[in-house]
Amino acid sequence: MASLKTTRSRAPLRLGLAGGGTDLSPYCDQFGGAVLNTTIDRYAFAIIVPRDDRKLVFEAHDLGLAHEFDLEEDLSATPMALHRGVYERMVRDYNGGRRVAMNLITTVDAPLGSGLGSSSALVVALVDAFRALFEQPLGEYDVAHLAFDIERIDLGLAGGRQDQYAAAFGGVNFIEFFDQERVIVNPLRLRRSIRNELESSLVTCFSGASRESAHIISQQKRELTSGSPRALEAMHKLKADAIEMKRRLFTGDIPGMAQLLNESWLAKKATASGISTGRIDELYEFGLANGALGGKVSGAGGGGFMFFITHPEQRYKLIEALRGAGAIADAVSFSEVGAEVWQVREPLIR
Repeated sequence: MASLKTTRSRAPLRLGLAGGGTDLSPYCDQFGGAVLNTTIDRYAFAIIVPRDDRKLVFEAHDLGLAHEFDLEEDLSATPMALHRGVYERMVRDYNGGRRVAMNLITTVDAPLGSGLGSSSALVVALVDAFRALFEQPLGEYDVAHLAFDIERIDLGLAGGRQDQYAAAFGGVNFIEFFDQERVIVNPLRLRRSIRNELESSLVTCFSGASRESAHIISQQKRELTSGSPRALEAMHKLKADAIEMKRRLFTGDIPGMAQLLNESWLAKKATASGISTGRIDELYEFGLANGALGGKVSGAGGGGFMFFITHPEQRYKLIEALRGAGAIADAVSFSEVGAEVWQVREPLIR
C-alpha cells in the first residue's frame, strides 16, 4: 500500500492572567491594548491523514462530529466552520487552489467555550499543520496573524487577538495590541523560582457551563462604540492591571497578583452584562472562603474556566473543597512551547 506522511500538530491553551478584553477592537485601535497570559499543559490537536480516493473528511473527535465530502464538493454545508475555514484558506493561498484529499482530524483538551482560548488554539494547530504539509516558511507571527484572519475575517467570528498569539508563541507573554492589527509579543524570562511558585499557586476550576463568547464580546464592542464611560473606564483599568501584574510577576509578588486578580474581576464585570453568573459568583466566593487569595474567570466570561491563586501549601485543600462543592477543579502546569508540528509515515487512507 502506498504511503505518505501524516502531519500532526498541537497548540497550547492559555490562562488569561490580566488585560483580557483590551485586545478587542475598537479599544486597542484607539488606546492600545495589553494582556498578560501563560500557556498551560492542555492542547488543541490537529492531524492531516492523506487519502487516495478523492474524499475529504472533517472529524472533531471530542465533539463527536464527522462530515465526508467528495473532493470538489461545496463545503459550506458542514457545521465544522473552523475546519472548513482553515482548509479553504490554506489550499487557496498556499496550494494554488488545488484541493487535497485527506482526513482532517481534531481534538481539544477542554470543553467547547472553556475560556482557555481553545477555538483559536485549534485554528493555530490547523494552520501550522497545513504550513508543514505545504512546506511554507511561516513564522509564529505569520501563523498567529493568519489564524486571526481566518477566524475574524473569513469566518466572521467575534473575538480578540490574544489567543492566536499565545498559542503560536507559547510560554508566559506580555502582548501589546495596536491599530492596523499590529501586535508585539514580549516573552517574559522569569526566574525559575518565580515560575515554580506561580505554577504551584494556581488552581483551575470548570464552572460547569460552557458559553458562547461571541455574544459577550459583541456587547463589549457595542458598549465601547457607544462611548459608555463605565465600559471605557473598566477597559483602562484592565490594561493598567496587565502592566502592574507583569511588574508583580517579575518581583515574585504572587499574593499581590492575587489581589490584582480580584480587582480585575470587578473591572471585567463592568465591561458587559452576563460576564458573571450565579454559579460563577458562588464558586468565586466559595474559593475565597476556602483558601484562595484571588480569582477570576479566564476568557470572555459567562461560564467556562475560572482560576484561583492560593498559597502552595493550601492548593490541595482548595482543590478538594471545590470538588466537594461539585466543581471540576485541578492543578495546572505551564507549557513553555507554542505550536509544534511533526510528521510520521503511515499508510494512505483508501
